[in-house]
Amino acid sequence: MLKEVALENYTNIPAAIAAGANRIELNDNLAVGGTTVSRGVMAEAAKYTQEHGITLVTMIRPRGGDFVYNDTELKIMEADLLQAQSLGVDGVALGALTADGKLDEEAMALLVGAAGGMSVTFHMAFDALAPDQQAPAMTWLVDHGVERILTHGGPLTTPIADCVPQLKKTLALADGRIQILPGGGITAANVDEITQALDVPQAHGTKIISY
Repeated sequence: MLKEVALENYTNIPAAIAAGANRIELNDNLAVGGTTVSRGVMAEAAKYTQEHGITLVTMIRPRGGDFVYNDTELKIMEADLLQAQSLGVDGVALGALTADGKLDEEAMALLVGAAGGMSVTFHMAFDALAPDQQAPAMTWLVDHGVERILTHGGPLTTPIADCVPQLKKTLALADGRIQILPGGGITAANVDEITQALDVPQAHGTKIISY
């Protein structure tokens, strides 16, 4: 079972790895769902995870709130992606939507291009897509080499156990074309139950391990 831990800043990375984290999602400001860390934090996190053979995924998100970005915000995200690439970060988590709840294909093409050789996770912006837009969005992501989708299967206010039916539908829709990474409310106490119910080999959470 691959356990991806969402962490804030650098502080808890050594302890999380020692406690069994297999992949780190590096964030600033988890209170708003995570934003991009500073260059210094990213550099130290990349160095430490490389030394310990752990995959590092860094959040690329210039602010909290929605996932509808203007040109200036996209330039910021592009610069952050190039920085992550230069520091040897393994992967990035990002997402961009239009104001009417569709995938922002133009913005995503820019961001995926700037990610270069890093793996790309489309984060929980997926859950903010209009329901009828999830299938076409997934197809676009598959066609553009995005590696995985992080999804709760519904609003974060809904317990993850209640989202299992929707997550199963998302997995069926993916049909092996793209990894589906369940997250949001997955803890050390329920990770085995959730992953067994979904028959998935990985999960994501801020409390997915105890340390």
